[in-house]
Amino acid sequence: MPYDPPPDLNALSLAEVAELVAARKLPPVAAWSPQHLGDSEMTIRADGRWFHQGGEIRRPAMVRAFAALLLRDAEGQHWLVTPVEKLSIAVEDAAFVAVDVRQDGDALVFRLNTDEFVIAGPDHPIRSTGDAETPAIYLGVRNGTEARLNRSTYGQLVEIALAGGEDLTVSSQGARFGLIPA
Repeated sequence: MPYDPPPDLNALSLAEVAELVAARKLPPVAAWSPQHLGDSEMTIRADGRWFHQGGEIRRPAMVRAFAALLLRDAEGQHWLVTPVEKLSIAVEDAAFVAVDVRQDGDALVFRLNTDEFVIAGPDHPIRSTGDAETPAIYLGVRNGTEARLNRSTYGQLVEIALAGGEDLTVSSQGARFGLIPA
């Protein structure tokens, strides 16, 4: 079955994005407790590319399927989880990359490199790390995983913040987030 990516973020209303997010059936990886632990021999590079045993995984549908099985534990280790096994996966920075953002009313909608949409808010917070000169901005995705905003998405978010006032903060679904690391 071929994979059809969702339409352009700017062509969707917030209601349509929310409908797409709700329609995506993700496996309950946080509820699974497999006994078999191992190494997936996979790496997610800082630029969002996935590798297995040194070779790049080039099929977007395959990356999307693996991404649905990701979990990050309290120690920061990423895992691919199925009902029967839990395999470690090396992640250089964040499991996902936020590649686009749009403001729709009081919501910030992000598109990830896996063609998923995430609506920032209390359940999907934005956090700033680094320093004021070189901030790194992350978006909570699911099961402890995050997406790092790429440079152009960070620029878009700064424009949204400046349009709302002089301070570099944004709000989404009632939550307020600073874009300058504390």
